[in-house]
Amino acid sequence: MIDIDFESLRLIGLTQTIASQLHLLHDAPADARLVRITEIQRDWLTVHDGHAEFRARVLPALHDEALAVGDWVLSTTLAHDERWLSALLPPTTHIARRGNDGRQHSLVSNVDTALLVMGLDHDFNPRRLERYLAIVKTAGVEPVVVMSKADIGDEVEQRMELLRQRLPTGIPLLAINTLSGDDAAQLLPWLGIGQTLVLLGSSGTGKSTLTNTLTLAAQQTGGVRKGDGRGRHTTTSRTLHQCAGGACIIDTPGLRSWQPDADEASLAAAFEDIDALAAHCQFRDCRHTSEPGCAVREAVDDDRLQNYHKLLREARRSQQTPLDRIAEVAKWKILNRAAAVRSRDKRR
Repeated sequence: MIDIDFESLRLIGLTQTIASQLHLLHDAPADARLVRITEIQRDWLTVHDGHAEFRARVLPALHDEALAVGDWVLSTTLAHDERWLSALLPPTTHIARRGNDGRQHSLVSNVDTALLVMGLDHDFNPRRLERYLAIVKTAGVEPVVVMSKADIGDEVEQRMELLRQRLPTGIPLLAINTLSGDDAAQLLPWLGIGQTLVLLGSSGTGKSTLTNTLTLAAQQTGGVRKGDGRGRHTTTSRTLHQCAGGACIIDTPGLRSWQPDADEASLAAAFEDIDALAAHCQFRDCRHTSEPGCAVREAVDDDRLQNYHKLLREARRSQQTPLDRIAEVAKWKILNRAAAVRSRDKRR
């Protein structure tokens, strides 16, 4: 059995649920230590053992694992005092995205809460926010929507009211100035000892500024471009930081592409308001487009419903095999040719 200092590791997010999985790691070396990954660079990783951080490398046994910041791993010391990571504890939660090439990209693991940060300035985009909500909910992570730049934003009250009406009830929605410690205190309910949070959002929304306010990270921050208000990338890697109250926060770079890593059924369930209303539609297989007696179209914001359909299409495509895509292209070619023939016949 691996001997661990639970109280020290709890300060970097260890829970009883995670610790109970240690029995799954068979044949662990006698000197193995439980550590948490706090940063991943191309050639090395940084891990924390509850007392200090140190660099480590990955043994071949872990080369096939998609390691992410927040993972718990076993560390051993080999020749020349080199630290090596030898085994991975199964994560309790894992957030990933799909790239344009269809491959899965791991983001973070073992997080309890996702702070979805969006600016009340040019960054305001309800569709993108709904995309973030769908992804974290399909990963089993609780979302908290953080609207930053409440002190300098445009139409703050109107935009907050729009989100209250558009988003499902029960999702916490906060407006804060990320530079203000008093404003950031609104997040205290989610900053308890042993809790792990992740910041997700586009560049320039104030994620790193909020991290600095809640921790002693002192990360570099930057403004937005004057021309279009878009953020500049100042955070280049995902990093885990400790809060004074015992919680951990993972800061992340702004995401340029964010496709769902979920099947169609999981993504539909993430839109719980639409899922609940669908039970009252006239037809059981209603697609909420043009069918009569649709309960969803009558109650849900039209733009939100369009975004829902778009995310479902992306999820459907991500589950397709190359042969499925070829078959779908062939089907649409046949349908388009048939439509062209009908159009020519009408003109004649």
